[in-house]
Amino acid sequence: MNIQPEGDDLRKAVKWIAEHRLENPEKRISALVQAASIRYDLSPRDEAFLLRFLREKEGKGVS
Repeated sequence: MNIQPEGDDLRKAVKWIAEHRLENPEKRISALVQAASIRYDLSPRDEAFLLRFLREKEGKGVS
């Protein structure tokens, strides 16, 4: 099952985070989510979604 985030800014944030994780794999997810949230003016709800989504993805061993 593939969960697609709603909203263009949220999709852009996911892509931005993925690109930055490739460049800096040691960077903490929470720091990247916070930066993406500011960059794309995301709501607190969207920020929480990103954290949950990326941590679940990381827990499954998917990059």
